[in-house]
Amino acid sequence: MSWYALLVLAVAAERVAELVVARRNTRWSLARGGVVSGRGHYPALVALHTGLLVSCLVEVRLAGRPFVPALGLSMLALVLAAQGLRWWCVATLGPRWNTRVIVVPGMPPVRRGPYRLGRLRHPNYVAVAVEGMALPLVHSAWLTAIGFTVLNAALMAVRIRCEDAALAAAAQ
Repeated sequence: MSWYALLVLAVAAERVAELVVARRNTRWSLARGGVVSGRGHYPALVALHTGLLVSCLVEVRLAGRPFVPALGLSMLALVLAAQGLRWWCVATLGPRWNTRVIVVPGMPPVRRGPYRLGRLRHPNYVAVAVEGMALPLVHSAWLTAIGFTVLNAALMAVRIRCEDAALAAAAQ
C-alpha cells in the first residue's frame, strides 16, 4: 500500500471519528429540544465526501497521476491545516458541533475560537473546502480536486442557507 493510500485511509478514519462525535452530540442536542433541519441534503453530503476519498485513490491509480513534490508537499500542509481548523471548530462548539444541522433553540451563537472571526461565519466549511481541494492534489488528482470543489460549492450553498435559517429561527 502506498503512503498516499495510507493518507487517504487516515482521512477516512478521521471521518469515522467525526461520525462518532456527531452521534454523541446528536443525542445531546435532541435531549435539549434540538431541531433537525436539512435532512434532504445530508445524503448528498455523505455521498460527496465518500466519493472524494474513493476518487482520490481511483484517479491516482487509473490515470497514473504522479507525485510532484512541490505540489504534493504544499497540498499536504493544507490538508493538515484543514484538519487542525476542523478540530478547532469541533472543540469550540463542543456538544453543539454536528455533521447534521441541529440547533437547540434558545442557545446563543458561539462567538469564540474560530467563530470570533466575524467575516468567517462558517470556518468548518472552509476546512472542508480546503481539504477537498488539497487532498487529491497531494498526488496530482486534479480531476477529483475540481469535481469535488464544484460539487461541494453547490452543496455548501444549500447547506449554509439551511444552517443560517435554522440558527435565525432558533434565535427568535
